[in-house]
Amino acid sequence: MLTPDDIAHYQTHGYVVPANFRLPMDTIEDIRAAHARLVAKLPQFADYCPMVLAHDTGFLNWARNPEILDMVEQVIGPDIALWNSSFFAKPAFKGTRTPWHQDGEYWPIRPLATCTVWIACDDSTPENGCLRVIRGSHRRKSLYRHNRNDGPGLALNQELDRAEYDEADAVDLVLKTGQVSLHDVYLIHGSEPNRSPNPRRGMTLRFMPTSSVFDRDLAASMFREKRLGANHADRTVYLMRGRDLSGRNDFRIRL
Repeated sequence: MLTPDDIAHYQTHGYVVPANFRLPMDTIEDIRAAHARLVAKLPQFADYCPMVLAHDTGFLNWARNPEILDMVEQVIGPDIALWNSSFFAKPAFKGTRTPWHQDGEYWPIRPLATCTVWIACDDSTPENGCLRVIRGSHRRKSLYRHNRNDGPGLALNQELDRAEYDEADAVDLVLKTGQVSLHDVYLIHGSEPNRSPNPRRGMTLRFMPTSSVFDRDLAASMFREKRLGANHADRTVYLMRGRDLSGRNDFRIRL
């Protein structure tokens, strides 16, 4: 469980690295093996896979971890849906840059309310492109101005306008293998390329409170208008705990 200090940090700064939680090494090895199988089958995802559950529902095993769900419940409530899981794998000397952005710029969830769990499958350091965040940037609870950037070497194509943030305020989220971080949907974050000889693999779990709605029509519209790398309209949303408070979420399985 998150400590009171952990919860206060999340609320104040928009993210937290739980003080008392670390996944065991055998779990990390299982995640690494599942990712290796995915890349062997679909090598185009060697660096970034925006939706692993569309290709292998086995990744649900880790989303159902009760300790992870307990922590998520502490920040978004007991009625929880998983709407996506991605894998950001930065191979040695290669990994792409993730531009500064807010997750909500990409996501068809209304009202916007999501907790992302980021699982470190390797040590994550400034040298190999760890996650970086602008502390407290979630507090306005609104989306800042983004511009489309289809340049090479970017994992995502919506980049925060430079006038909207000060990189001097950035904090590196240095994690040991098996540690996790949690962050808010409005938090400004990004990461640099991997210039080290060490891989930097990270899996994300995207949880939303079921008081929000996963809007499939909006997803299709965002995909067309913003030319996003993934169309979220046809993905399966999984009820993980509690009930659908909105009464409007569609949990039918999609293949």
